[in-house]
Amino acid sequence: MTETPSLAELERRATDRGPVYGAGAHIVCDNLVRIYKADGIEVVALQGLDLLVDPGELIAIVGASGSGKSTLLNILSGLDVPTAGVARVADVDLLTMKAAQRLTFRREKVGFVWQQTARNLLPYLTAEQNVQLPMRFAGRSKKLRRTRAAELLGVLGIGELADRRPAELSGGQQQRVAIAVAVANEPDVLLADEPTGELDSTTAEQVFDALRRVNAELGTTTVIVTHDPHVSEEVERTVGIRDGRTSSEVRRRHAVDAEGRALRIVEEYAVLDRVGRVQLPRHFIDELEMRDRVRLNLEPDHVAVHRAEEEPDSE
Repeated sequence: MTETPSLAELERRATDRGPVYGAGAHIVCDNLVRIYKADGIEVVALQGLDLLVDPGELIAIVGASGSGKSTLLNILSGLDVPTAGVARVADVDLLTMKAAQRLTFRREKVGFVWQQTARNLLPYLTAEQNVQLPMRFAGRSKKLRRTRAAELLGVLGIGELADRRPAELSGGQQQRVAIAVAVANEPDVLLADEPTGELDSTTAEQVFDALRRVNAELGTTTVIVTHDPHVSEEVERTVGIRDGRTSSEVRRRHAVDAEGRALRIVEEYAVLDRVGRVQLPRHFIDELEMRDRVRLNLEPDHVAVHRAEEEPDSE
């Protein structure tokens, strides 16, 4: 005969929810929603987006215009406020922050690099002075500001340009100074919005190398929103966003074959979100002319997806 659980045991079961989703991650988005209202019209920019980014990761986020990727970046940087769901960066709850807390968050927890080079730097300051500025706001000593600014510019390969103003720098050099500014206060997370969008391919490669160096040498978790296929192909994880949700992931890893030759393995996945939703790739849907609904068959080791009007092949 099964023993009836005590009241204390029932209470324990009710409060024991198991591991917290995203425990240990630097970025946690759980069923994230952002709705904009203008002139009585609601626009749903994010509709239940899930995303986890571990400490020290370097990832790219890609998606068509209007997919929600820029909205996501604005939320993660503290520039925008979610409508619902969970959004945490470096253990900070972005939904409950007050205005003063958001200012501190943007100063200490995240660094941001804009696509427009002129937007990242003050034109009347030198490269070194631009890098020192966020440290000055944070109350760092003059000696520490000078030392760290020189170190960062040196790491990014532009130490000799410390005394130049933005107008005296190329677009790629400006972006590298902007990266130094973004990580001056040692943020947990670096966010970059199309940082190579206005640059030629050679200069874009130099800027991406700078982002990669910051990630590798400083250990800064880095998220890059990009349309540049070269950038998205150079990271170990690329997250695709479609219609306000994460839809796909491409993961890349290195391996060695039986003959000792180095291999780069690329694997593409559809994302299964927290409530069981999967977005089929658009070209799959178009190729099979799927509309409105599909039929699912549970097989021993997979799920088969069929057009609703057709019977599955019998074998």
